[in-house]
Amino acid sequence: MTPVVVTSPPRPDPAAVARLREYGVATVHEAMGRTGSLGPDVRPIQQGLTVAGGAVTAVCWPGDNLMIHAAVEQCGDGDVLVVATAAPSTHGMFGELFATALAHRGTVAVVIDSGVRDTAELRAMGFGAWSRHVSAEGTVKATAGSVNVPVTIADQTICPGDVVVADDDGVVRVPLGDVEATLEACQARVEKEAATREAFRAGQLGLDRYGLRDVLARLGVEYRPYDTVRDAQGRQ
Repeated sequence: MTPVVVTSPPRPDPAAVARLREYGVATVHEAMGRTGSLGPDVRPIQQGLTVAGGAVTAVCWPGDNLMIHAAVEQCGDGDVLVVATAAPSTHGMFGELFATALAHRGTVAVVIDSGVRDTAELRAMGFGAWSRHVSAEGTVKATAGSVNVPVTIADQTICPGDVVVADDDGVVRVPLGDVEATLEACQARVEKEAATREAFRAGQLGLDRYGLRDVLARLGVEYRPYDTVRDAQGRQ
């Protein structure tokens, strides 16, 4: 593929993005049928921060952050910069200087399938970062990649304009064309969970609310008094 910087990518409706941010990663992931997660290895460097924004994407070569510099120019207010690498990389490809440039442009966070550094400075700035690694290992600026093309992280394809939601639980992507349906599913899930929460507060068990006693019986799970189990164990 010829290296390319695609300008003027699609961007999601800011109101829809704000609503997805309120729901958070776990609810959005569940509402989409348990899809869209970037997995447990892309982790936040901070706690207590939830962001959502349209994806501006970049593909870099391992240890080379040239295309992050190109991507910064394409980032704008409310975006999330999503960086993938052409092969696995542990390098610290993103740090405080990049965050300073992006914050000036209103970009809310970076999600990178490689490493970040200057983590103390990033936390002090309040700039969100989710990464596979934290690493001081430096980079070069020598190899062409692409900006605003589909990228893959943890088997999830992220296209420019997809909504990225990130919080303490990780990162999830919502395809741009699925935003409205996902919002409806999120609201339905929130209402269902609210009813379940009230039932649990009133003393109902999940075994009964979810019909799990029948599941246990079907799987052959037996209930036995402790004394009988203890006696049987004592005879072994």
